[in-house]
Amino acid sequence: MSDAPHVPLASLTGSADPAVGRAFSSLDPQSGLRRLAAAEDLLTPSTAGKSFHIETFGCQMNVHDSEKVAGVLLERGYSPVDDPLAADVIFYNTCSIREKAAQKVFSRLGQHRGPAGRGKIIGVLGCVAQQEGEEIFERAPWVSLVCGSASYRRLPDLLAELESGNRRVMGLDTDTDETFETEITRRDNPFRAYLTIIEGCDKACSYCVVPYTRGPERSRSSDSILREVRELASLGYSEIQLLGQTVNSYRDPSPRALSFADLLFAVAETPGIRRVRFTTSHPRDFGPDIVAAIDAHPSICDHVHLPVQSGSTSVLRRMLRTYTRDEYLEKIAMLRSARRPIAISTDIIVGFPGENANEFSETLSLLDLVQYDQIFSFKFSPRPHTPAEHMEDALSEEEKGSRLSELQERQREIQLRRNQSFAGHSFEVLVDNRGHKSGQWAGRTSSNRVVNFASPRPDLLGQYVQVRVTQAGPNSLLGDLV
Repeated sequence: MSDAPHVPLASLTGSADPAVGRAFSSLDPQSGLRRLAAAEDLLTPSTAGKSFHIETFGCQMNVHDSEKVAGVLLERGYSPVDDPLAADVIFYNTCSIREKAAQKVFSRLGQHRGPAGRGKIIGVLGCVAQQEGEEIFERAPWVSLVCGSASYRRLPDLLAELESGNRRVMGLDTDTDETFETEITRRDNPFRAYLTIIEGCDKACSYCVVPYTRGPERSRSSDSILREVRELASLGYSEIQLLGQTVNSYRDPSPRALSFADLLFAVAETPGIRRVRFTTSHPRDFGPDIVAAIDAHPSICDHVHLPVQSGSTSVLRRMLRTYTRDEYLEKIAMLRSARRPIAISTDIIVGFPGENANEFSETLSLLDLVQYDQIFSFKFSPRPHTPAEHMEDALSEEEKGSRLSELQERQREIQLRRNQSFAGHSFEVLVDNRGHKSGQWAGRTSSNRVVNFASPRPDLLGQYVQVRVTQAGPNSLLGDLV
């Protein structure tokens, strides 16, 4: 993805434990639940008893895309399994923002060469699929399906072709239809629901493949978004995370013409919704109305992910980022002026072509000025079909690695100092994880800070509890249940 923070590698395979995940929900909660109860009715002779496994690379957008794909497979009667080697259908939902992510995908595909992949449907989805196209078949002839994210609504037809005996199928349309949600989505988190409100990107940053792999920006209508939010609330979801490569560039295509800030407020006003998050924002379209919405409604979370990529105006110009260092700092000042303290995270690329020592030092000084609560930092990796792929003055991997280490150490000190300042403070925490040992729990504050605490209570998953912070590390807080 372009500016989205990246999450750890995830396998989306479902769970029978309601504390871990639900099977799936449709756009109509009642019919969705009926389908779940009668899943065996969906079986066809070609899918009866067959299973699937999806492995996801990348950010929350890809995680949610995998939920959509899983919903399509469940509707066709496939069952999820944890072991890819035991699955009849194996999908890799890919990210191409960094070279290593693409390399991992082809490494995974190599596991299914020869007898291991015989009789299976093996598919490559997402950005690498859109980027590489038919070349995937040439590099891995045992692959059956190549499908970009804009074509997931076509998956039922593509699967039907494979089930009928076709050897290879492709879905690589760059669909500009605003209706880009699949009809059924499996939700793998029982408390937090992802909801894509805008797809694609028009910003054309020189290092980014998203405009090529996901197409131009197109937004869902506010009516369809709010209808789905109400349905998710009726299914028990209390936290909604609005997604988009540039989520705050949302433009309501309906006659209501809601702004992004208006939409945030409308989602927060939905009965049953307790938290509203959004990612990822682009600085160009970030305005005071968004800060005003966060100030006005306590359900809109006090955390903003605002990617900067570099602290140097000259590097930002080569990146085609559409703002200067000073203009970015004006956005930060806007956030700092809010009545509520707002946590700020960002993305940073080090070693962009031509980045000299002074330009890198400007990025370090930006950390000191902004005092980010978290950063996602990467070494520059040239990607196909981008202007930066052919830029001169590339830095060595050794120099990029050295700069990345220096940046991360500087930020580690900032995060440790900021987190230690919360000792003695109490926060509302949504408990979303059990620890490895009995009685250990973890959750997130509204500002997206991870809090670990102990409690003998057996039923805390999904609960909102008050935790008083007693200790802090650079990446998480430790506290006691109040």
